[in-house]
Parts: sequence; C-alpha cells; structure tokens
Amino acid sequence: MPIEMKIPQDVQQELAARFKARRLAMNLTQEGLARRSGVSWSSLKRFESTGLIALDSVLKIALVLDCLADFDKVCADDGRGFATKSLDEILSRPKSRKKGRIR
Repeated sequence: MPIEMKIPQDVQQELAARFKARRLAMNLTQEGLARRSGVSWSSLKRFESTGLIALDSVLKIALVLDCLADFDKVCADDGRGFATKSLDEILSRPKSRKKGRIR
C-alpha cells in the first residue's frame, strides 16, 4: 500500500477546497456562512483562497457546515499505532521546480 506524504500547505489547500465545496452544496454564500458562523467574511475568503485560518474559526465554520464531529478523529489513535516516519523524512521531500533556469 503506497503511502502519500503531504506537506502542511497541501492539507490546508485540500481542507479549504472541501469546506468551499460543502458550503456551495449547502447553497450558502461566503457572506451567509460568515454571518451564521460568526467568522469575519475576510477570514472566510482568505481561508477559501489560501487555506489559512485560525483553529477556532475553522471549528465555528465546521459547526455551521455540520462537520464539526469530523475533528474528533484528528490525531486519534486508530488502533494501528502512530506513523513510523520521522518528521525529518517527511520534510526532506524534494520540492518541485516552479521556474526554469536561464542558460
């Protein structure tokens, strides 16, 4: 079974995309979700575009989107033990090039 290693930015972007998809599926605007959750519209907008948000804000949004219980599973021991890869192994993942060199 292949193990896919992700960096925090990958997880942030994926989480933001899932929250946005859920918001749209519930037919809520950003402004409507912000108002219902008590999170500022600018924070919600930044979250959906960059993945950056305070933990208390993302939990408030999760409550409105009816997925707060999913956070009970974060970092929980599932009976199989915890990951055996070290942080150094995870962070040493090679970065992909974004630009070419001038020759």
